[in-house]
Amino acid sequence: MNISLPDPMRAFVQRRIDAGDYASASDYVRDLIRRDQAEDADVDAWLQALDQSIERGLADADAGRVRDLDAVCDDLIARLEQGVGRAPE
Repeated sequence: MNISLPDPMRAFVQRRIDAGDYASASDYVRDLIRRDQAEDADVDAWLQALDQSIERGLADADAGRVRDLDAVCDDLIARLEQGVGRAPE
């Protein structure tokens, strides 16, 4: 596989090699690909967890395990006004 880079990018890669960060341009490209693959895996895992969370929420709603948003907010405001959860001074 051959990759063409504009001169500024080529110089940047060479500076990274000269600094000892990478052994070669191929090493640099392999590292970038590994990072991209890891990021894709992280996004996929996050999306899967989100889908599962949505499914659990919908199942809870179907089973009647829900609370009115206004009631939840009122409870939180009351707790904040009472100082519940405040760190010791």
